[in-house]
Amino acid sequence: MTDSANHASDGTTEGAVDRSRTYSWSDPAAAAVAARELAGGDFFSQLTSGELPVPPIAETLGFTAVFVKDGLARFELDPQEFHYNPIGSVHGGVLATLCDSACGCAVHSLLPAGAYYTSLDLSVKFLRQVTSATGRLVCEGTVVHMGSRSALAQASLTGPDGKLYGRATSSCMIFR
Repeated sequence: MTDSANHASDGTTEGAVDRSRTYSWSDPAAAAVAARELAGGDFFSQLTSGELPVPPIAETLGFTAVFVKDGLARFELDPQEFHYNPIGSVHGGVLATLCDSACGCAVHSLLPAGAYYTSLDLSVKFLRQVTSATGRLVCEGTVVHMGSRSALAQASLTGPDGKLYGRATSSCMIFR
């Protein structure tokens, strides 16, 4: 051993168990085409029912769209060790992605067929540390303002204890 942290001479931690994760995803092309051809409500109805494939980012990070309709989007995430940053908590980028998805999907749910959006910005405030012991997080996105060229949405990230873990706002540009 080279130090009190139980590091071996090759720099690895002695006794550490390697972990692995395997996942798969479907070709996102069909969903991308449907997203531009269907009205937002119809698109998310097909997505949440399984008629369209889950987006690869949801498979990668392990979150689920539970409900998306009428300017409201609800996602769930069970924080896992593979979400961790170097200091032993869920990386803020994972939580920001969850909030961005909830905000964007809330906006998209209100769009007519042929319209689409892109996020212009995202502002996230983290209020509490998230670890795998936190339990299931619910991220709820709502549309605050829907204009002809832009929209404003907000998201709240809450834990199973009802406590607020984060908040986000996002501006979206709408293309018609």
